[in-house]
Amino acid sequence: MALILRSIFFLMSLNLISTNEAFSKQSHIMLPSSSSSSLEYQRTEKVTNLHFYYHDIKNKNNPTIVQIVNTPKNVPNEFGSTYVMDDEITEGPEMNSKHIGRAQGLFGQASLHGIGMFMLTNFVFTNGTYAGSTLSMLGMNPVSEQNRELPIVGGTGMFRFARGYAIANSLYSISSPDNFVMEYNITVYHL
Repeated sequence: MALILRSIFFLMSLNLISTNEAFSKQSHIMLPSSSSSSLEYQRTEKVTNLHFYYHDIKNKNNPTIVQIVNTPKNVPNEFGSTYVMDDEITEGPEMNSKHIGRAQGLFGQASLHGIGMFMLTNFVFTNGTYAGSTLSMLGMNPVSEQNRELPIVGGTGMFRFARGYAIANSLYSISSPDNFVMEYNITVYHL
């Protein structure tokens, strides 16, 4: 009986090993090779550097950010306050600069001690070279600091398989109570 149980256990172990191997196999993207008519594995990863601005419009008539979760009175530091945004992206820091897309997503106060916001942002490019493509940024944004680094975690269109980082800066010198201007420098690797 013990021999039968050991045999069953051994066979089950082999089955589990062969099943797990299926999850560890790698898939390769096959692109046509320019040197022959056969398909060969070829990966051409690109690096793109982007520089742009976006504008948080806070006026009552046409806001681009809206608070969707308010902090209870007994919670310190506005912890939990959450906003949704659909900000204009421009080439230059002025609102009348060439419009190249939208910064859409969520952000909120995620720190009990200091000003640290979580950011979930999709940069949606609507004009120029990258029209129809997006980049996704997700991370902690310590907004009281300059040169804040946030991760780029994905993308679509020309930015498929994107990964990289964004450096964010608040432009206090040109911002107003109705228009808060952010500068972004992004380095992204993609196919």
